[in-house]
Amino acid sequence: MTTKESLYRLIDAIPAKDLDTAHRALEPLTDPVLLALANAPLDDEPETDEEREAVAEGRAALARGDSMSLEDVRRELGL
Repeated sequence: MTTKESLYRLIDAIPAKDLDTAHRALEPLTDPVLLALANAPLDDEPETDEEREAVAEGRAALARGDSMSLEDVRRELGL
């Protein structure tokens, strides 16, 4: 049995509820950019007080409904 045949057997044996997980695990192997992202180290730089404040402001704006849809942003930028 070839490696490809073995992989097909494994895929066929994956329960339906786990197919999305399998897809996410295999897809990076088909695209060098996705593979680089999958293998990139986690950002372990500590969050600064300024970054925490910016995130809090953004979340507060969303909670107030003070945001724009992607469609509105594209329209505003002429895209």
